[in-house]
Amino acid sequence: MTTTQTLSALVLAAVAGLGPWTLPAAPALSSLIGAGAAQAQDAVAIEDMVLGKADAPVEVIEYASFTCGHCARFNQEVFPQIRKNYIDTGKVKFIQREVYFDRYGLWASMVARCGGEMRFYGIADMLFAEINDWTEGEPAQIGDNLRKIGRKAGLSDEQVNACLQDAAQAQALVDWYEGNSKADGIDATPTFIIDGKKYSNMSYEDFAKTLDEELAKK
Repeated sequence: MTTTQTLSALVLAAVAGLGPWTLPAAPALSSLIGAGAAQAQDAVAIEDMVLGKADAPVEVIEYASFTCGHCARFNQEVFPQIRKNYIDTGKVKFIQREVYFDRYGLWASMVARCGGEMRFYGIADMLFAEINDWTEGEPAQIGDNLRKIGRKAGLSDEQVNACLQDAAQAQALVDWYEGNSKADGIDATPTFIIDGKKYSNMSYEDFAKTLDEELAKK
C-alpha cells in the first residue's frame, strides 16, 4: 500500500465511524466518502504555524515528520539554538510543515494542531522529545499515548478525541501535505526551505552560516 493509500484509509476510518485507531483496507477514497463529508472538507483551510515575527527578513520552512528520528534530533539539539539566536531576535520567521510518511505522523499532527497556534510548538516539542515512548505499541496504545501528551498540554481527552476523529481535517491535512511536498520536492525529512532554497539536514554551525549569508543579502 502506498503512503497516499494508507493516509486515505485512515481518513476513511474516521468517516465510517470506526474511530481514529482502525486502518481498514480501503478502496478508492471517492467511493467511500459521503457527499456530506466531501462538502465539509471543502471548507477546511490548513494554516501554516508561524513562529517569530511575520515580517522577519529571512523565512525558514521546515518539513518534518513527528515520527522521524532525525527530525526529533534536530528539534532537540539544533532548533533551540536557532530559536534563541535567530527567531526570538526577530531575524527569522520559522514555519514547520508536517510530513506524513505514516498514519501515526498524521495522528500526531492532528493532536499538535488541536491546541491551535498557541500550543502547536509546545506540543510539537513534546512529541519529538518523547518520540521513543509515544510511538511504541499497537494503535490503541499509541492513541492513549497521544492523549497523554494532549493532557500535558492542557487538552482534555474529549478535545483530543474530537480532533483525531475530524475526518474533514484529516483529509485536508493529507491534501495540504501532498501539495506542499510536490511543490517543494520533499522526499526526506527534515528538509528546509530557506528563502526559497532547499537544504537537507544541517548542524547548527552550518545552519547559522546559511542564515547569516541570507541575512547579509538583506
